[in-house]
Amino acid sequence: MSGVTTSYRARDGVMVGRILDSSPEQTAESVDRACVAIRPLADTAPAQRRSWLDHLAAVLLDHRDELAALADAETALGMPRLTGEVERMAAQLRFYGDVAAEGSYLGVSVDTGPSLVRVNQPLGPVAVFGASNFPFAFGVLGNDTASALAAGCPVVAKAHPAHALLSERLAELALQALREAGAPNGAFGMVRGLQAGADLVRAAGVAAVGFTGSQPGGLALWRLANEREIVIPVYAEMGTVNPAVLTARGAVARATEVAEGFVASFTLGSGQFCTKPGLLLAPAGRSMPEAVGRALTALAPHSTMLTRGIADAVQMGVKELMAAGAELVTAAPGPGTGWSADAAVLRVSTAALAQGGRLHQECFGPVALVVEYDDPQDLREALAGLQGSLTGTVFTDGTDTDPDAAWLMLALAGKVGRVTVNEWPTGVAWTWAQQHGGPWPATSRPEATSVGAAALDRWVRPVAYQGVPDHWLPPAGRADNPWRVPQRRDDVG
Repeated sequence: MSGVTTSYRARDGVMVGRILDSSPEQTAESVDRACVAIRPLADTAPAQRRSWLDHLAAVLLDHRDELAALADAETALGMPRLTGEVERMAAQLRFYGDVAAEGSYLGVSVDTGPSLVRVNQPLGPVAVFGASNFPFAFGVLGNDTASALAAGCPVVAKAHPAHALLSERLAELALQALREAGAPNGAFGMVRGLQAGADLVRAAGVAAVGFTGSQPGGLALWRLANEREIVIPVYAEMGTVNPAVLTARGAVARATEVAEGFVASFTLGSGQFCTKPGLLLAPAGRSMPEAVGRALTALAPHSTMLTRGIADAVQMGVKELMAAGAELVTAAPGPGTGWSADAAVLRVSTAALAQGGRLHQECFGPVALVVEYDDPQDLREALAGLQGSLTGTVFTDGTDTDPDAAWLMLALAGKVGRVTVNEWPTGVAWTWAQQHGGPWPATSRPEATSVGAAALDRWVRPVAYQGVPDHWLPPAGRADNPWRVPQRRDDVG
């Protein structure tokens, strides 16, 4: 007998509904349907797949207010943000359709001498595990699903328990829209429940996994995938501390501005952003911990978390950080109802930071550390000891002559997937040049990005065809190029 996923209202903890979990048989049926759709999806021109995604985007926008209200009840993220996030979800779907239609993701290369044609082909069904903190942009119809469908892969998503009712409604609309647009049956499906997620990763028909969430969750799926008889890639984007560094000259020129910006960034969305800067390294003698504490008191955020588990983890995380050597500077109380959590700023020495452990790990929520370094060498050593992160930030004096800027950028580039200068990293644009990834343990695959045009690269693999008659080749590699995609022929692009 299947279990039940219960949905709660985040602001007061009241139950708002229940969804039946998928049985093993239902999960297997979802994967079977996706397998039947493998060939029809792969054989469809990218421009046609774009039309499916365009229609899906239009349907979602038609239900924007309904979807935002449903998400707000389950997440307490607020109607203005959630309405905008529905629009972002729709724009992402269209963007990935455009990337597919442009065709360079297929990597077509032709050598007429040895008669070789190299073309990327879709991997097959992708299991998608969306995030709790972005129910639309990284949810069941978020970046992973949109990019996989655009690349020609069927998707079986897992409903997120933090917004189970919303996941259900999004799946209904997706099935309706894709059917109307002419997409093959099985192009998209969804399963529900913790066990169904594990069954999905183990299913022989699944060819890859996309995940956005915590390190424990991502590593659990990674282990499952590596224990299979046929191992499959897991593209897991996990939690990190995302260090920010204030240079010595920057501290003289803009300490108050940076303190206020740091607080605004690490409390945005109650600190539930994977790009939240959780660690600020600042020069000693400038009283940055106190400045950040004053900024937090002035902002006075009332943080409501997505789930009871996350709220409890925030409280426990602060205790663990203090046990590891951090000192509480100040806290801002949450609303006290529902999944409430206090925002907090802590300070820690570089000596304690060097010991690693809990101080190097993310505390998911409105919690951040301020570390005071003595000199450039002290700072270099502190940065060298940090784990891989999604982002790294440098705040200078605002000029291009700050002597610490260049070496800090290089140091951070060795640790993160995206370096920002004089800009907080919290927002992530879905563009051609975006890189949303990073070294382990920020992600399980440091070469990959879960946002931006290169997100499609995760769902394809190259195949070289040697001595194959032209009419037997995949359409993208044929001489007449019926899909009108970029082809590199004999070293000429």
